[in-house]
Amino acid sequence: MASGTDEAYLAYVNGRTGALRRMAFLLCGNEHQADDLVQETITKLYARWPRISAVENLDAYVHTMMVRAFLDEKRRGWWRVLLGSPPDRAAPVAGAAEDRTVLRAALAKVPPRQQAVLVLRFLCDLAVSEVAEILGCSEGTVKSQTSHGLTALRKILGERVPAPRQGGAR
Repeated sequence: MASGTDEAYLAYVNGRTGALRRMAFLLCGNEHQADDLVQETITKLYARWPRISAVENLDAYVHTMMVRAFLDEKRRGWWRVLLGSPPDRAAPVAGAAEDRTVLRAALAKVPPRQQAVLVLRFLCDLAVSEVAEILGCSEGTVKSQTSHGLTALRKILGERVPAPRQGGAR
């Protein structure tokens, strides 16, 4: 790669790393897996940078890459057999941290595509159209996956799941 494109790539990645780590953590729920997901995404981005650096909405393209990498990892899952489950962590003290832990555990039990839709819609606060673009599906599919995902969460959590935030028509 020419040094000019390297500089553009580094500027893009340095400017977006925080947001990418946040999205990856919201998808994975684990800091180490999130770091791996970000690393995988920016590595693939580097390999494709000369072709895609001029894409109209580069952030959406990178988000799509990350979600696809996340879904691929969920499909593979073989590493869990080799490594076993992660070590137990200390129980949270109380309050919001406990709610986040419970919600994260419940979200991990939802099918991966529904999990991705819920994270993108409610934790990353993306519109239905943006999620559809990232996942490469119709807006109707995003809406039905959202509905099915919320239903699954309600079954897992009972009445503990909070109602989605009410905002404008998104």
